[in-house]
Amino acid sequence: MTETTKGYLYGVAAALIWCGFILVSRMGGVSELSSYDVIAIRYLTCASILLPVWLYFNFSNSTHRFNLFDPKLVMASLVGGLAYALFTFKGFEMAPASHAAVLLPGLIPLLIIALALLVNKERQELGKWLGMGVIALGITMLFYRQLSSGEGVTLGHANLALGALCWAIFTVLIKRWNISPWQATVSLAVITCILYLPVYVLWLPKNISLNVLPDIALQAFYQGVMATIIQMFLYVRAVQALGPSTMGTLMAIVPVLSGVAALFVFNEAASKELIAGLVLVSVGAWLAHSKIFEKKLQASAV
Repeated sequence: MTETTKGYLYGVAAALIWCGFILVSRMGGVSELSSYDVIAIRYLTCASILLPVWLYFNFSNSTHRFNLFDPKLVMASLVGGLAYALFTFKGFEMAPASHAAVLLPGLIPLLIIALALLVNKERQELGKWLGMGVIALGITMLFYRQLSSGEGVTLGHANLALGALCWAIFTVLIKRWNISPWQATVSLAVITCILYLPVYVLWLPKNISLNVLPDIALQAFYQGVMATIIQMFLYVRAVQALGPSTMGTLMAIVPVLSGVAALFVFNEAASKELIAGLVLVSVGAWLAHSKIFEKKLQASAV
């Protein structure tokens, strides 16, 4: 098996895990667990696995050692870990998973490009702007459906949008501060756990009991292992083998796949506007990461 083939397998697996994240997060949102419970389960599980690994590397003088409490890592974790989780998992309690499949994969790349332009002064090529326009149209279709049906844009939609903004800020920060995937993964899990868990235990409402043990196990496995550690490993390996643009095009399957799956798994209401929104966001994500326009421009220059 060639390295490129392995890269595609890694990439598809990472995209499928991201699809599963949307579905499993909504399962937590409609279960007896609160969003505060899901956040605690996610980061306690992940931190319990990663903290011993970080300690091992730090005491063995490995090249992977780093200062976990570097101010930049703490700041990035506050935004991409704590704030992102609080907004996003509250959104999964209040909004359908199919809507999350439009908003999260749609708003995150849109906001990343906008912030990269404003903060890092990064110039974007034609394909990215066209992709962003198509994504914006897809999100508009969802909001048009909500407003025209009288259901309106809810607090759940607002929380998902704020979660997307937090992740976009986090993404721009880790690039600006040259934070590696390993540093980002460990700090996001451990620092968020250290900051959040005492507040959760002492003051936040909890619904942890033996009655919800299956829900706890599902969230611990998927949120704490699959969606954080395994997906990060697969994503990085795919980017190394294929490059970020190709990996970005593979991630374009997430909105349609997770959104359509949500309609069946949760029996959510389908509409032509929602389906159009899912398709447009996927197409926009593909355009934003595709090199097709770059190749055409190069050909015309020749």
